[in-house]
Amino acid sequence: MSGIQYLTYQQIDKKKWDACINNAGNGLIYGYSTYLDAMAKNWDGLVLNNYEAVMPLTWNKKYGIYYLYQPPFAASLGVFGLNITPLLVNDFLAAVPKKFKFWDIYLNYGNHFSLQDFTLYERMNYVLPLNEPYQILYSRFRENTQRNIKKCEQLKCVVKKNIAVSEVIALSKEQSKSFSKLTDYDFERIEKLYGQLRQEQKAVTYGIYNNKQLVASAAFFFSHKRAYYILVGNHPNARPNDSSSLEKRIGASHALINAFIKDYAGQNLLLDFEGSDIRNLAFFYSSFGAREEKFAGIKLNRLPLLLKLIKKWGRHLRASIICSATIKSNGFVILKLFSAPSTRCTFKPNASTTVASSVNLSL
Repeated sequence: MSGIQYLTYQQIDKKKWDACINNAGNGLIYGYSTYLDAMAKNWDGLVLNNYEAVMPLTWNKKYGIYYLYQPPFAASLGVFGLNITPLLVNDFLAAVPKKFKFWDIYLNYGNHFSLQDFTLYERMNYVLPLNEPYQILYSRFRENTQRNIKKCEQLKCVVKKNIAVSEVIALSKEQSKSFSKLTDYDFERIEKLYGQLRQEQKAVTYGIYNNKQLVASAAFFFSHKRAYYILVGNHPNARPNDSSSLEKRIGASHALINAFIKDYAGQNLLLDFEGSDIRNLAFFYSSFGAREEKFAGIKLNRLPLLLKLIKKWGRHLRASIICSATIKSNGFVILKLFSAPSTRCTFKPNASTTVASSVNLSL
């Protein structure tokens, strides 16, 4: 489609960009320039005509290779605008500059299509409309969820709103250590972003306390008639569906979400759980009556042949490796993995193959 142009960060008119996100039929908070500035290492954009539709390109550079990645605390991006069609999404993806050799990104729910030139894979989110009275919403909770809420009440747990975001982040950071690659810098950035959104009355925190100890907490961001459940943190004794703490569980996670639902019931608001493809979390979110909202992911690999081989072998070796490539006079390349000296491969690259003299990979 003509009219789609690639703009670097410096060329983007943020006022027009944010107006597009604000008016988009599939708009999400992650698409705003403020959010991208806070959470993306670098970002440029694709723009249709005079900002009729936009697509953020969140990127980084490693070993001289430009690649697209999903920023932390940004569940999905993709194409935003009005009247999004499969053809439009396909054309936007086709317009991504060729310098981005590797993609691993998530596209929003409005981009969940079968495309002509690209293969998307399905991801799952759960959302709960809050536009009914609390009693009706509560009646749709699973019995086990209702029991956990009552258990928390019986233990005299206290619900607090607008607790210090530093407390929320401390608990979230502690919990994420076991399964996430989030860094201290990521949490510093989201804390700063929370402060900005809080000033605009677009963010709130909740906490559940038991004997003055914070046992469950979360932040909620607001935009596009959605409340995004983010920065979730749970004390080990309060984690949902954690069999290792089954006897100690006090139902705090259920109580926190219930408290939010009670406060915002009857409003034209969608509670966005930001996932999940993880079975236990999906069961937990659906236990509140949340419904599925499918979105899309895309992985695309245009890496030079040598790097593709390194990436492929690295998955099997599952180790930190150092790789060296030597170009022989006959045009063949000898590839050697120093962590496994007996591993050696010889191949002849084509004219488009780029060969690095040495590459360090941590896998």
